Amino acid sequence: MAIAAVISFDTVGQIATGGGEAVTWTAALALFFLIPYALLFAETGAAFPQEGGPYVWVKLALGRPAAALTTLFYWVTNPIWLGGSLVFLAAETWDGFVFHLGSGTVADYVFKLLFVWAAILTAVVSLSRGKWITTVGALVKVLSLGLFTLTATLYGIEHGFHGLTEAHFSPTAAGFLALVPILLFAYVGFEAPNAAGEEMHDPQKDVPAALGRSATVAAACYLLPVLALLAVVPVKQVTGIGGFMEGARLVFDVYGPAAGPLLTATAVMFVFALLTQGSAWMIVSDRMQAMAAADGGFFTRKLGAFHPKLGTPVRTNLLSGAVATLFMLTAMQLADGDAGAVFAVVLTVAVTTLLLSYLVVVPALVLLRLRRPEVERPYRVPFGDRGFLACAGLVYAWILVGSWSALFPGVLEGVFGIEYDFMDAWGVSRLSFESFTLGTVALLLVVGTIGVRVARRESAPA
Repeated sequence: MAIAAVISFDTVGQIATGGGEAVTWTAALALFFLIPYALLFAETGAAFPQEGGPYVWVKLALGRPAAALTTLFYWVTNPIWLGGSLVFLAAETWDGFVFHLGSGTVADYVFKLLFVWAAILTAVVSLSRGKWITTVGALVKVLSLGLFTLTATLYGIEHGFHGLTEAHFSPTAAGFLALVPILLFAYVGFEAPNAAGEEMHDPQKDVPAALGRSATVAAACYLLPVLALLAVVPVKQVTGIGGFMEGARLVFDVYGPAAGPLLTATAVMFVFALLTQGSAWMIVSDRMQAMAAADGGFFTRKLGAFHPKLGTPVRTNLLSGAVATLFMLTAMQLADGDAGAVFAVVLTVAVTTLLLSYLVVVPALVLLRLRRPEVERPYRVPFGDRGFLACAGLVYAWILVGSWSALFPGVLEGVFGIEYDFMDAWGVSRLSFESFTLGTVALLLVVGTIGVRVARRESAPA
């Protein structure tokens, strides 16, 4: 589940647009963000394995209203992501490598709607069945990335690694500010399976072990394909929406006549992996949101009802599908249908809402560590409280920088005197960008505040 959720196929190409230094920063964040982040959530997830994960942790530390608002931002990231970058990348891949859809056509809309609701239905079925779909998706994802990396290596041996001559691996401040939000988004999410903690056999034992394995796999699945892509494709030709598959189109030439069928098969696997990636997040985040509602923290408890036979929060699942559909239809109007521009902007919206939720979740972990010392902790961060606080401080600093850079791109660049062309970077004006991103955040705050107040009235004694 963690591998299916965390390894984001849609971010591989976007990361690679940063050039050679993307590899450097990917490795740096693996060491200085991913490891302390995994340590924090391994300890907390094993100590507090209740269904709902981060919702429960924030509630215990800061109260139900804070937990409800935090969970809203965490949850809504996923229908936004599903109806945003995932569905746009899937449609672009299907259009270019499997079957022509066109842009803004009936076929394009039908494909995107089917993609969104197939992911939702995977979350609706019981976890005992749905988990196998996401497990197959995780295997397909790792297989696809492994095949691409191997093929790119073979292509480089035959034709030369010309991309490396243009890739500059020295880190820069501009590269850091551009890459840190997307890299943080790529690495977070290992706490996601805790949302179904009570459906694990032994969460106190399973959580730390799963975190260690999946973090290692995730770091490798970002570093190796990005390096392989940059080694054979000139940096200027790498795009966020087409990076991985366009790279595959080039390197699969080594297979001769079999290249076409292999490329089509890879595209189908790619789309399936994207779909199950969305499914995995729907499975865990919908449970969190349902727990918030069932606990009396968000609108009505009816929203948090779990189906008696399926054991899934069907009403929340359907709400996610409606939000994803609405966001997809809205995003289709952005930038006059320019898929590349839409992809980058809607991915940033998902990055923003998720990172903002961690600004509350991480302090909650610290408070639980300090206020609840009596709770059994099967796994502990090394060096006691000092080690835990050091990890939390480092992770929080990364999240702060990433959140600001995602919400207000170009501002920190201006502070440090770095040249920044907004239209060139995003393909839309700053006004359009900020209206979409800040408008989404503002709308969520309004909805969240109303949801908390309605829940209070419902819970108040008559």
